Amino acid sequence: MLPSIKDFEIGRLISRVLTMYYLEDRNQAEISQVMGISVAKVNRLLKQARNMGWVEFNIRAPFQQLSNLERSVESKTGVKNAIIVPRFVDSPEAILSSIGQVAADYLLEQLRDGDVICNGGGRGLAAMVQSLETSHQFDVQVVPALGGVQGRFDTDVNKLAAELAKKLGGTSYQLYAPAFCDNEEERDAICNLRQVKEVLNVARKAQVAVVGVGTLHPFHSSYLQFTSLSPDELQNIIDFEFGVGEILARVIDPDGRLCAECYANRVVGISLEDLCAIPLSIGIAALDNKAPAVAAALKGSYLKTIIMDEVTAKEVLTYF
Repeated sequence: MLPSIKDFEIGRLISRVLTMYYLEDRNQAEISQVMGISVAKVNRLLKQARNMGWVEFNIRAPFQQLSNLERSVESKTGVKNAIIVPRFVDSPEAILSSIGQVAADYLLEQLRDGDVICNGGGRGLAAMVQSLETSHQFDVQVVPALGGVQGRFDTDVNKLAAELAKKLGGTSYQLYAPAFCDNEEERDAICNLRQVKEVLNVARKAQVAVVGVGTLHPFHSSYLQFTSLSPDELQNIIDFEFGVGEILARVIDPDGRLCAECYANRVVGISLEDLCAIPLSIGIAALDNKAPAVAAALKGSYLKTIIMDEVTAKEVLTYF
């Protein structure tokens, strides 16, 4: 069907509105006065132009590719918020520092007075605590989500909780229990201690959880530190239980399902189901070999927010 004079007039009207709005930077009220039409009609013409495909947006912000990557991770994995950190250099220390700073800033944006924060361990979470700086005093409580291992800052969850609370101006709980027991009976006995039970109940009712997403790679895994398993036992978890990562010392398979349950039943801490029930669960993944673990964690829907570097994010997308 050939275009009519009416089509030409409508097209000309829309073109004038688009030129004034997008190129001359005039607002809808100004366009209304110049053209002698109502503001409502200007608004309708702008919407009509977008619906007809006459308007294209090309954003050239310096880190727009990272924003696009975040949206892609969110749409393909279903995670509510993806925060992707640029990897300017391949130095592990620099990567940890960058992710720690971004995670600290994000946590500060989300916190409200009265919140309870439960924390796990790991190098990424330790980097977040070390990077956090604020002059605001938050009325918050920080509580470990599982037992810890003394001797290293990233595995000593009590020390992490105390330092995080100190920097926020809040108070902390201490969980005097190991992360991992020799058997299930020992774990049950420790978890039934009144002091341990009370602290874990506080953690289960937290509004915010901050946890590391760990790999099972023998050379990069905090899981070995938390559990004191032998390299052979870890390899058996990988080969026969199909474990690819861990959250709160619980191993998950490529589909995000809990596996190696005989080891999970020896952990002193809140469960993955408890983690899912917390309104804001933030996962931090730093350094190499994390993509399989992150992908599994997202498939299991354990996290509302994931913070990771751009190299890891691109690799995570290959699993979906």
